[in-house]
Amino acid sequence: MQSTIDKVLEYYTFKSNKILNEINASSTLTVDEIIEKGKKLKELEFKITALEVAKSE
Repeated sequence: MQSTIDKVLEYYTFKSNKILNEINASSTLTVDEIIEKGKKLKELEFKITALEVAKSE
């Protein structure tokens, strides 16, 4: 059975990949939309990094 950290990591990784795919697939995003998606992506990446550190300890 997966640990809680593994499940949350899987979820955040999925969300991160979804945002990246949205950015890469669209050629009509405005600058503001790209910045907003970048902020969300940054938050997810921080969470992923923190969870990976917690998992390794």
